[in-house]
Amino acid sequence: MPEKKKILVIQNIHQEGINLLKGNSSYEFEIFDEINEDLKQKIVDCDAISIRTAKLPNEIISSAKKLQVISRHGVGYDNIDLKSTKEIGATLTITATANAVAVAEHVMFMLLNISKRKDMYDQSVKLGKFNDRNKLPKTIELWGKNILIAGFGRIGQALIKRCLGFEMNVFVYDPYINDEKIKSLGGKKVNDLKEAVKEMDAISLHMPLNDETKNIVNYDLLRSMKTNCIVVNAARGGIINEVDLDKALRENLIFGAGLDVFETEPPKSDNPLLKNDKVFLSPHTAAFTEECMIRMGKETIQNIIDFFEKKLDKSKIIKL
Repeated sequence: MPEKKKILVIQNIHQEGINLLKGNSSYEFEIFDEINEDLKQKIVDCDAISIRTAKLPNEIISSAKKLQVISRHGVGYDNIDLKSTKEIGATLTITATANAVAVAEHVMFMLLNISKRKDMYDQSVKLGKFNDRNKLPKTIELWGKNILIAGFGRIGQALIKRCLGFEMNVFVYDPYINDEKIKSLGGKKVNDLKEAVKEMDAISLHMPLNDETKNIVNYDLLRSMKTNCIVVNAARGGIINEVDLDKALRENLIFGAGLDVFETEPPKSDNPLLKNDKVFLSPHTAAFTEECMIRMGKETIQNIIDFFEKKLDKSKIIKL
């Protein structure tokens, strides 16, 4: 009988994902809430790891002599040391098909809350200021507005459907997607980000975080935008320079911003955006719908099973 594959589940996932391992005679597993000394010892002879947002640095990966696959619960992977993953010959997978709908809906949730000044209008009623409504600043419509989707993977492609449902004009910036694909989904490709943002009423970021995209949204880019523009980041912290964003908002260079992600998570208490009433924040929870957590939990474990059974879809593998 073949030896069981040893799987370490770092940070718990939905029970439906765990159920794929329970009773499966090919695998044995342990769940760890965090990376601790016990895990560091057991990682030496494990065959697979599932991980959410915890950091998986070089010293941990390089000690995993038998490690064959790292399955990321999500689509971002900047918490994993890619160099050491490649050096030990491990495969890195993501839950590529699980979270697109949830994140796309969260972007629309942010756009609507910001454009309709949700908190301000809600408080005016709750504080007994109903008759002061004419003193409130006006809201804005999404209908007929230009939105730029920067990054056109599965989430961007889920978002375009929702934007078109609001009858927005959708533009796409993604050097790796051809014009025909974008056009077939109802969008128009733009090739120059700096020029494109000048005409946009909303911008939603869906890029990975790397050397090319870090701080790509900075003060120079922000001050070239329209004063009614809304910027949303539900991708990765670090794509937007947070100090520059705070400055732009306080100078009324743009209408508002929505952030689900931060350069440092949790954000430090002195982060100026925490005290800026023109930014709408959520704690990296765009994918935290009940349905999405089930999908991601199952896909995280299924990717490991498919890897060992040689059935893994190549679209879920990150090229190292």
